[in-house]
Amino acid sequence: MAAYEILIVDDHPLFRSALQQALSLGLGPDVRLVEAASIAELEACLAQKTDWDLVLLDLNMPGAYGFSGLVLLRGQYPQIPVLMVSAQEDAAVVVRAREFGASGFIPKSSSLPSIQQGVNAVLAGDTWWPAQSSAAASLSAEAKAASAGLASLTPQQFRVLTMVCDGLLNKQIAYQLGVSEATVKAHVTAMFRKLGVRTRTQAALLLQQLEAIPASPAVL
Repeated sequence: MAAYEILIVDDHPLFRSALQQALSLGLGPDVRLVEAASIAELEACLAQKTDWDLVLLDLNMPGAYGFSGLVLLRGQYPQIPVLMVSAQEDAAVVVRAREFGASGFIPKSSSLPSIQQGVNAVLAGDTWWPAQSSAAASLSAEAKAASAGLASLTPQQFRVLTMVCDGLLNKQIAYQLGVSEATVKAHVTAMFRKLGVRTRTQAALLLQQLEAIPASPAVL
């Protein structure tokens, strides 16, 4: 049996390879590394196995809106530590990763030794944060509410939500998921109830609360 089993979730093949190299060198031959290139592939891996030792999760992933992938993971699989990996290294992004439940944050510009140190720290039950992320900050009440609502969704409800926010109609969602339109309507109803919204527009606005850096108010 492998000493550690780790999911590498990133849509860039070259960076997945770089993480594979860093982890193989840092953790030895007994580590088992599995790659996923989208949130759908991540969900498929989690459907087969729920006791992963660590998930390395890229911030900008197909099938996710900002931190929604992290929120879904923390809500559905709270026992799995998540280490965010991103090319967005702004301190505000790092702070939001911490607030949304990540165990650490590795900038993509990090050296291989730094990546290895971060992974080892989280595997040991510790956290790993860049030095510049110590600035005091907190999520807005809206972002906290959005996080709580999304964490309560099932993976299928989350999938429907992202499709709704992409502008797809119920019949289009049903076709893509291979289910009936009545099933999609049931998912939408349950999703709206959990999120505390009544319309698709409100759902899309709620999901925007999980963007990496919240949009600044317009200057009039």
